Amino acid sequence: MRLLDLIYPPRCVLCHDHLPRGGAYTCEACSRRLLRQEPIKRKLRFLDGMVAVAPYEEPYRGSVQRFKFGGCAFYAYPYADWLSACIRSELGGAFELVTWAPVSASRSLRRGYDQARLIAVQAAKRLDAPLVRCLRKKRHNPAQSGLKTPEQRRANVTGVYRAVKPERFAGKRILLIDDVVTTGATVEECARVLLTAGAASVVCASVATVK
Repeated sequence: MRLLDLIYPPRCVLCHDHLPRGGAYTCEACSRRLLRQEPIKRKLRFLDGMVAVAPYEEPYRGSVQRFKFGGCAFYAYPYADWLSACIRSELGGAFELVTWAPVSASRSLRRGYDQARLIAVQAAKRLDAPLVRCLRKKRHNPAQSGLKTPEQRRANVTGVYRAVKPERFAGKRILLIDDVVTTGATVEECARVLLTAGAASVVCASVATVK
């Protein structure tokens, strides 16, 4: 047994129960849950397709919260495994490159990482697709989770993203990765900016979404 496993016993990425030693990310019950889980599709503005691995409810909600706010950056590896399988089955052939919905520089510094980028890096490898940084967040805005209505969330993200070197993705079909999609305001605004900058189309995939 590794020393780290003695000090920090491994836990299931989903339910957070202790795991036996070994390389598994999920317990047997959660592995079966994942096998039964059907991808969730949504229709959102500016997107030619949107799919998520699972609903944003327990145990997925708690898992994503630990990933975003609890320092569990390594969750990006199993998330990318699940997400790439979902993308192949639901969005295969719909994109030529992979990008992500970025957080602000200050939020990335505070958390220690940009969670959507971590997933996108690993997903692009599994999908054998180029990873291209297409967007930058121009300013730090209040967290979407603190806003109650779809209207507030749309207003909160309007104008906060800027295209980065649009000549690299002009005329290309883009896969936009995010960790979680709730109202969809963030990925809609990202897609709008990408299309305005010359992208041919945008599809989106996330680990979890509100049904």
